[in-house]
Amino acid sequence: MTGEPTQRGADPDGRIADNIVYFARALRKAGMRVGPASVKDSIEAVLAAGLGGRDDFYWTLHAVLVKRREDHATFDEAFRLFWKSRELIEKMIAMFSPVAPETREKRKNRAAETRVADALFEGHRKNQPPREIPEIEVDARFTVSGSEVLREKDFAQMNAAEMADARKAIAQLRLPQDLVATRRYRANPHGARVDPRAMMRTALRTGGDLILPRFRSVRQVHPPLVVLADISGSMSQYTRIFLHFLHALSESRGRVHTFVFGTRLTNLTRQMRRRDPDEALAECAAAVRDWSGGTRIGETLHEFNRLWSRRVLGQGAVVLLITDGLERDDVATLAKEMERLRKSCRRLIWLNPLLRFDGFEARARGVRAMLPHVDEFRPVHTLSALADLVASLSAARSTGSDPRKWMGLGNPAAA
Repeated sequence: MTGEPTQRGADPDGRIADNIVYFARALRKAGMRVGPASVKDSIEAVLAAGLGGRDDFYWTLHAVLVKRREDHATFDEAFRLFWKSRELIEKMIAMFSPVAPETREKRKNRAAETRVADALFEGHRKNQPPREIPEIEVDARFTVSGSEVLREKDFAQMNAAEMADARKAIAQLRLPQDLVATRRYRANPHGARVDPRAMMRTALRTGGDLILPRFRSVRQVHPPLVVLADISGSMSQYTRIFLHFLHALSESRGRVHTFVFGTRLTNLTRQMRRRDPDEALAECAAAVRDWSGGTRIGETLHEFNRLWSRRVLGQGAVVLLITDGLERDDVATLAKEMERLRKSCRRLIWLNPLLRFDGFEARARGVRAMLPHVDEFRPVHTLSALADLVASLSAARSTGSDPRKWMGLGNPAAA
């Protein structure tokens, strides 16, 4: 029939299949789980659906290649860069131009943008001829290695390769295996207690002719970990670093509750459950309205004690308080709420970035009001500090961060 539409055959010189294969490789390098079967299915899906438009092509590949919700941001950024968008042309012109002055206003990177860009341009950077660098004699007595620089670098300023190295470093921290005993029991053939109910259940199977001993032991679980992080102007960069560490910590253990506070208290527990770190931090930034603003430590602790303490501070919870302690309101309220918080948890660890200074002294009113109610007083500004924190969480009690040595006139070492 002449009225029926005719279907054109595939162009033998077309490169759409090759481009889809290259696109899938870029997704795999960016961290998505894309295998050969998914690549084959995506090519067949495009052949079946056709190329009606950019949106149709986008959602066809999305339906086949994206299998996890957290991979949506990575796929969206990779599709925008790979399939000849206007921003890609601008980036290519800026890359090949000898002088490319930046006249536009700088914007914050989107979720997964750095990792996807590194995955796409990896081959181009490898094919570039090496630049001749003149030999310069350098006195290396006062220099540091690359690993030492990484341990001191802000997580938010890392590229894809540095982020991967940081994740390996965090994985090598040996996340804490602190366990607390509960009132419940679990079946254990090497347990010290006899389990009579289990013995009766197994005896019923044989009509009581055979009674085998069964044992049980006390069930041990990870205690809840509650984080209260200050996001005021003086603390925002350190809190952002610690949120990356908390994201890695949340993947290996449950019941990690994250709260941030400036002039108000914000619960970020749900946002931190995203598997992709870029997407998780992007949602945290969107949920917080008072980032890099003022701080009201006493009022926000009062709100936490009134609304959240009974919900999250149970079964021997450990509280990590991240703040510099520079309170501008009434310190009497701060001391009262700190005392109430200490009585509601098993351990209260205060992480203060001001301890990076050798001459730090506890002379501020807020610091002196908070110190009597904490169990440990630690710095939080480097990967080394995070490693010490992990070691303290795994141990029963740490003696190197006793806050009592700061309760005098100041730091004894600085006196």
